[in-house]
Amino acid sequence: MADETNQWKPNVTVAAVVERNGGFLLVEEETADGVRYNQPAGHLEEGESLLEAVIRETLEESARHFNPTALVGIYQYRKPASPVTYLRFAFTGEVSTPEDRPLDTGILRALWMPAADIRACRERHRSPLLMQCVEDYIDGRRYPLQLLHHHW
Repeated sequence: MADETNQWKPNVTVAAVVERNGGFLLVEEETADGVRYNQPAGHLEEGESLLEAVIRETLEESARHFNPTALVGIYQYRKPASPVTYLRFAFTGEVSTPEDRPLDTGILRALWMPAADIRACRERHRSPLLMQCVEDYIDGRRYPLQLLHHHW
């Protein structure tokens, strides 16, 4: 039997892929690699379901309430020259108008960007997952939320 204290574990993250009038909701954020674009996204916290996490992260990073309606995809990503692997669950849905509240530390702003503009600035993406999630959304990938089960 393997010792669970020494088991490798990926970082579980969630992301909101939101399209409105041809534009996608993104955040511009400060990272160790400079200012980058990403979907509203973040880490799953202890005691949270995946849906609770994506709702919370979207509110914290964009000041908008998110209502998830479908799963776009599940993605595994390892940043080059890094031992860290991310397991991302990307959801689509609707967002409210922004509230008057501060954004998370490091988030400079939330903005809407057309897919063509997102494709044109790949060097400013936080990771390749940004574009992959947008392309999967455009391709019509939607999976029912009933795929997710939370037991605790």
